[in-house]
Amino acid sequence: MSTPAVRSADADTGAGTAPGVGAATAAGYRPGHTLPLRVEAVRQLKRRRTQVMAGILTALPFILIAAFAIGGSPDEDGGGSRINLMDTATASGANFAATCLFVSAGFLLVIPVALFHGDTVASEASWSSLRYLLAAPVPRTRLLWSKLAVALSFSAAAMVLLPLVGLAAGTVAYGWGPLKLPTGGSLAAADSLGRLAVVVAFVFVSQLVTAGLAFWLSTKTDAPLGAVGGAVGLTIVGNVLDAVTALGDWREVLPAHWQFAWIDALQPQLEWTGMVKGASVSVTYALVLFALAFRNFSRKDIVS
Repeated sequence: MSTPAVRSADADTGAGTAPGVGAATAAGYRPGHTLPLRVEAVRQLKRRRTQVMAGILTALPFILIAAFAIGGSPDEDGGGSRINLMDTATASGANFAATCLFVSAGFLLVIPVALFHGDTVASEASWSSLRYLLAAPVPRTRLLWSKLAVALSFSAAAMVLLPLVGLAAGTVAYGWGPLKLPTGGSLAAADSLGRLAVVVAFVFVSQLVTAGLAFWLSTKTDAPLGAVGGAVGLTIVGNVLDAVTALGDWREVLPAHWQFAWIDALQPQLEWTGMVKGASVSVTYALVLFALAFRNFSRKDIVS
């Protein structure tokens, strides 16, 4: 009687060997049921860096409230006729939430995105647990999809946490009222929630480039800090290049050029043009970088 060919778990996942070796899978083995998202999410939630980052994002609105209490409300300075988000920060809880996003979108929110994505594969490699995960057996593609899905979810949670805490704290400190617009006029409190949701969604999409950079670098190195630092560094380089006005229209292909396009959502009439262009640029870069990460990891010889 002939027996069916069975491929080893190591050959199926490529753990410790060059990929592409192996035959059939073992009876009852279902690749799609390995490394469930809830397991990966719980693992990442228990990480100290996740808890620290959540603490920082939660504390920022209270730090700003304390700063305004010590230094006085920004609109009390009466500097010039030009008004920005900082000048309207204490007008209402909605204004304060928008201000929290304004002061953090350029850099602070880059950190959790780079951290959650850059620490995915590289941390497993640095702990020498990556090959054991693959030999569990968890297929390489499944491993990356699980980690990417959780990293994106945690990044989205970070984007929501900051304005949510800012809205709650700002409402207690400055009251619930209409959203005072920097361009003049105001939006009803109920309408302002929808505008803030648009802002948060765009900020998340604009950070996908940093996510893609960090995720790709995480498959290239065994040093998590290298992947995180590399993504943050390249994001900063993009901001610097966008400040070079001599580049002219070339700056429009830089994701950093559109990072504050969400200001268009804080106008009497919602303007989508800038946000659509910015989202298109960010998603394009992100898809390329995510594809490079999967391509690199599928061909990588895992030895750590």
